[in-house]
Parts: sequence; structure tokens; C-alpha cells
Amino acid sequence: MDTQPGLLRCYRHPEAETGVRCARCERPICPQCMIPASVGFQCPECVRNGSGTGHAAGANQPRTLAGGRVAADGRLVTKILMAINLALFIAVQVVGDRLLDDLALIGGGHVVLPNGEPVGVADGEWYRLLTSAFLHQELPHFLFNMLGLWMIGGIVEPELGRIRYAALCLLSALSGSTLAYLLSPHTQFSLGASGMVYGLIGAWIVLARRRRQDMRPALLFVALNLLITFTRPGISWEAHIGGLVAGVLVTYAMVHAPRARRDLVQYGACGLVLLIDLGIVLARSAALT
Repeated sequence: MDTQPGLLRCYRHPEAETGVRCARCERPICPQCMIPASVGFQCPECVRNGSGTGHAAGANQPRTLAGGRVAADGRLVTKILMAINLALFIAVQVVGDRLLDDLALIGGGHVVLPNGEPVGVADGEWYRLLTSAFLHQELPHFLFNMLGLWMIGGIVEPELGRIRYAALCLLSALSGSTLAYLLSPHTQFSLGASGMVYGLIGAWIVLARRRRQDMRPALLFVALNLLITFTRPGISWEAHIGGLVAGVLVTYAMVHAPRARRDLVQYGACGLVLLIDLGIVLARSAALT
């Protein structure tokens, strides 16, 4: 029988060619062995091992591509992040510019208020690196970022699992703010979840390649968004690029980590990105002060 190059053979039915792997153990499975799961398909053994009760069931629960637990609600963390963004958006509409002054990221590290008080990350207000990533002032900006978070987060969160997905979102947001802090013009205020959204876009690219899916939709989406980033005025390209790079790096480590050292590689990659951000912020603050 002729075989197509690149196709695998089912581990239970060696005569059957397949291009699908179990979402949990990654063994090749044919249509006869494919059991639909919340993410992709699983083999009969993984489904059987994860169907017990008590402690054994918890130890053998189906796992995501990155090793996280498969959850019934694949968008729970996404919903929480959107709720935080919505709460701050409403607060800005009620309180006004005073809240923006207190929480937004300030280019160049700091500004001096009319009363002579300096404010900004360089003056110890490090929280702005994260609060600015959940802050929106204009409705179109808020809606565009929330649409991206909902659509792409719905793809990425089930693949990583809740804890890893939350780490990806926070590191992408922080890395976007960090690059904006380093490169944005002096006294420019930056805000919005764009760094986080671009981190998810980077994760989408890595996942599509890891799953051997058609990457053209993801790459086209990235190209269109980068075109908008660099052609429209008033957009913080620094936050977009910082989030995108962090999203690619963190997700690549999560889905390509060897199973025997998965936690070590994943935690190490997240820690490395965090240390790079910390080093940039410390160096920039030292230069400014």
C-alpha cells in the first residue's frame, strides 16, 4: 500500500495513517480512536485514565497541550480579565482624567505636576506598568481590545490551561508596558490592553505551528494589525511589539517543553521574561533619575 510522506500511524491500529495526535499524550490516533474532548481529540487510554474519582481522577485528568488541566469553561480567565477592563473603563468614565493620571503609563518615566510633585514609574510607581494595561478611556479603543481578547483568548486559553494562560497574559501586558516605558516619547501617556492582546496573537501563531494547522489566517491577522500599528497615529507600537515578542517566547516554551522537565522549562521561561522586564525597568529608571 502506498503511503503519504509525513503521515503517522495510529498507535492502536498500525495499518491506519493519521495526522491527528491525542491532545493529552500526543500519540497518533486514527478516526476510530479519536474521542472528542474540550480541546481536540483524546485517545481511549487517556479518556479511561481520567474518568475515575477522588485523588486518582485528579492525578489523571486530561491535560492541555501545555500540560494544564482541561477546564469545563475554556474562557474563564478571559472573562475575568475582560471584567477588570470593564470595571476600570466604567471608573474612568465616572471619575474622569484624575484616574488616568493615577494609573496610566507615562513615557519617559515621570512628569512633574503643577504642584512640583514628580510622578511615574521612575519615581517608584511601578504599578503603572500593569494598571495601564487594563485602562481605557475611549469606547472604540476599549471595544477593539475586548473583541481581540475574547476571540483570540478563546483560542489560546483552552490550549494552555488557566494558570499558564493567566501567566501569558500578565507577562505580555508587562512586557508591552516595559518596552513602552523604555522607548516611548517623554510625557506620552500610554494605556490599553493592546500589549496583552498582541501577546495572545503571538501565542496563536506558536500554537498554530505546533498543531500543524494552516498558519495563513494567523499570519494575515498579524500583518494587518502591524500595518494598523505603524500607520495610524496615536498608537503605542512599543506596547504592541513588546507584548507580541513576549507572547511568542512564553508560549513556545510552554508547548515545546520536554514532558520530563515541563514545569521547570515553563516556569524558567516565565521567570526569564520577568527578569528581562525587571532589568529594563531598573536600567531605564536609573537613567532617568
